[in-house]
Amino acid sequence: MNVLFFLTPKENVAYIYSDVTVRQALEKMKYYHYTAIPIIDREGHYVGTVTEGDFLWGLLEQECLTWKEAEGKQLSALPRLRDNQSVSLDADIEDLLQLAMQQNFVPVVDAHNIFIGIVTRKDILQYFSVQTFVNAPQPELPKERTMLQIV
Repeated sequence: MNVLFFLTPKENVAYIYSDVTVRQALEKMKYYHYTAIPIIDREGHYVGTVTEGDFLWGLLEQECLTWKEAEGKQLSALPRLRDNQSVSLDADIEDLLQLAMQQNFVPVVDAHNIFIGIVTRKDILQYFSVQTFVNAPQPELPKERTMLQIV
Protein backbone atom coordinates (compact mmCIF):
# COMPACT_ATOMS: atom_id res chain seq x y z
CA MET A 1 0.00 0.00 0.00
CA ASN A 2 1.41 3.36 -1.06
CA VAL A 3 1.83 6.26 1.40
CA LEU A 4 -0.01 8.53 -1.05
CA PHE A 5 -3.18 6.50 -0.42
CA PHE A 6 -3.23 7.87 3.16
CA LEU A 7 -1.68 11.30 2.58
CA THR A 8 -3.34 14.51 3.68
CA PRO A 9 -1.52 16.99 1.42
CA LYS A 10 0.34 19.99 2.78
CA GLU A 11 -2.30 22.43 1.49
CA ASN A 12 -4.86 20.72 3.77
CA VAL A 13 -2.62 20.65 6.84
CA ALA A 14 -1.99 23.45 9.32
CA TYR A 15 1.71 23.89 9.98
CA ILE A 16 3.94 26.59 11.39
CA TYR A 17 7.17 28.11 10.19
CA SER A 18 10.30 27.70 12.26
CA ASP A 19 10.85 31.46 12.53
CA VAL A 20 7.52 32.36 14.21
CA THR A 21 7.10 33.45 17.81
CA VAL A 22 5.83 31.19 20.57
CA ARG A 23 2.63 33.22 20.68
CA GLN A 24 2.00 32.84 16.93
CA ALA A 25 2.53 29.08 17.17
CA LEU A 26 0.22 28.79 20.19
CA GLU A 27 -2.49 30.82 18.48
CA LYS A 28 -2.38 28.59 15.40
CA MET A 29 -2.55 25.41 17.49
CA LYS A 30 -5.44 26.83 19.48
CA TYR A 31 -7.32 27.87 16.32
CA TYR A 32 -7.06 24.38 14.79
CA HIS A 33 -7.47 22.54 18.13
CA TYR A 34 -4.24 20.62 17.51
CA THR A 35 -2.17 18.97 20.24
CA ALA A 36 0.87 18.83 17.92
CA ILE A 37 1.74 20.67 14.74
CA PRO A 38 4.46 20.24 12.08
CA ILE A 39 7.21 22.85 11.80
CA ILE A 40 8.75 23.69 8.43
CA ASP A 41 11.29 26.27 7.36
CA ARG A 42 10.56 28.94 4.74
CA GLU A 43 12.02 26.70 2.01
CA GLY A 44 9.51 23.97 2.91
CA HIS A 45 11.83 21.52 4.67
CA TYR A 46 10.38 19.55 7.55
CA VAL A 47 12.06 20.77 10.75
CA GLY A 48 10.13 18.91 13.44
CA THR A 49 6.99 18.93 15.52
CA VAL A 50 5.96 21.04 18.47
CA THR A 51 3.43 19.78 21.02
CA GLU A 52 1.33 21.23 23.80
CA GLY A 53 3.73 19.62 26.25
CA ASP A 54 6.68 21.39 24.64
CA PHE A 55 4.94 24.72 25.20
CA LEU A 56 3.97 23.89 28.75
CA TRP A 57 7.37 22.71 29.90
CA GLY A 58 9.32 25.22 27.82
CA LEU A 59 7.34 28.19 29.07
CA LEU A 60 7.59 27.02 32.68
CA GLU A 61 11.35 26.46 32.42
CA GLN A 62 11.88 29.85 30.81
CA GLU A 63 9.40 31.51 33.19
CA CYS A 64 7.58 33.01 30.22
CA LEU A 65 3.98 33.06 31.39
CA THR A 66 2.32 36.04 29.70
CA TRP A 67 1.17 36.65 26.13
CA LYS A 68 3.46 39.67 25.95
CA GLU A 69 6.48 37.57 26.90
CA ALA A 70 5.41 34.85 24.41
CA GLU A 71 5.47 37.50 21.64
CA GLY A 72 9.16 38.08 22.26
CA LYS A 73 10.21 34.41 22.30
CA GLN A 74 11.08 32.64 19.08
CA LEU A 75 9.72 29.16 18.63
CA SER A 76 13.23 27.96 17.80
CA ALA A 77 14.27 28.86 21.38
CA LEU A 78 11.66 26.49 22.80
CA PRO A 79 13.12 23.07 23.63
CA ARG A 80 11.21 20.22 21.98
CA LEU A 81 11.07 16.91 23.79
CA ARG A 82 10.53 14.77 20.69
CA ASP A 83 9.95 15.34 16.99
CA ASN A 84 7.57 13.21 14.98
CA GLN A 85 9.72 11.04 12.75
CA SER A 86 9.00 11.52 9.06
CA VAL A 87 8.79 8.99 6.26
CA SER A 88 9.53 9.23 2.57
CA LEU A 89 7.08 8.54 -0.23
CA ASP A 90 8.35 4.98 -0.61
CA ALA A 91 7.52 3.98 2.99
CA ASP A 92 5.18 1.05 3.41
CA ILE A 93 2.14 0.59 5.62
CA GLU A 94 4.14 -1.30 8.25
CA ASP A 95 6.45 1.73 8.64
CA LEU A 96 3.43 3.99 9.06
CA LEU A 97 1.83 1.68 11.59
CA GLN A 98 4.98 1.49 13.71
CA LEU A 99 5.33 5.27 13.82
CA ALA A 100 1.60 5.88 14.37
CA MET A 101 1.79 3.87 17.58
CA GLN A 102 4.04 6.61 18.97
CA GLN A 103 2.83 9.73 17.10
CA ASN A 104 -0.54 11.34 16.33
CA PHE A 105 0.57 11.85 12.75
CA VAL A 106 3.43 10.87 10.51
CA PRO A 107 5.00 13.66 8.43
CA VAL A 108 5.75 12.71 4.81
CA VAL A 109 8.71 14.26 2.99
CA ASP A 110 10.18 13.95 -0.48
CA ALA A 111 13.79 13.00 -1.31
CA HIS A 112 14.94 16.55 -0.42
CA ASN A 113 13.18 16.56 2.99
CA ILE A 114 10.47 18.89 1.65
CA PHE A 115 7.28 18.52 3.67
CA ILE A 116 4.46 17.26 1.45
CA GLY A 117 1.82 16.32 4.03
CA ILE A 118 0.90 13.99 6.85
CA VAL A 119 -0.66 10.62 7.46
CA THR A 120 -2.85 10.63 10.56
CA ARG A 121 -3.15 7.83 13.07
CA LYS A 122 -6.90 7.90 12.47
CA ASP A 123 -6.50 7.20 8.74
CA ILE A 124 -4.21 4.25 9.44
CA LEU A 125 -6.57 2.81 12.06
CA GLN A 126 -9.55 3.19 9.72
CA TYR A 127 -7.68 1.31 7.00
CA PHE A 128 -6.81 -1.58 9.30
CA SER A 129 -10.30 -1.59 10.77
CA VAL A 130 -11.84 -2.03 7.32
CA GLN A 131 -9.28 -4.69 6.38
CA THR A 132 -9.84 -6.59 9.61
CA PHE A 133 -13.56 -6.31 10.16
CA VAL A 134 -15.29 -5.40 6.90
CA ASN A 135 -13.27 -7.45 4.41
CA ALA A 136 -12.70 -10.41 6.72
CA PRO A 137 -14.72 -13.54 6.10
CA GLN A 138 -17.78 -13.54 8.31
CA PRO A 139 -18.40 -16.57 10.53
CA GLU A 140 -21.39 -18.65 9.59
CA LEU A 141 -24.30 -17.89 11.86
CA PRO A 142 -26.24 -20.79 13.37
CA LYS A 143 -29.33 -21.76 11.44
CA GLU A 144 -32.67 -20.86 12.94
CA ARG A 145 -34.23 -23.59 14.95
CA THR A 146 -37.86 -24.13 15.68
CA MET A 147 -39.27 -25.14 19.06
CA LEU A 148 -39.94 -28.66 17.78
CA GLN A 149 -36.27 -29.14 16.89
CA ILE A 150 -35.13 -27.96 20.32
CA VAL A 151 -37.37 -30.40 22.25
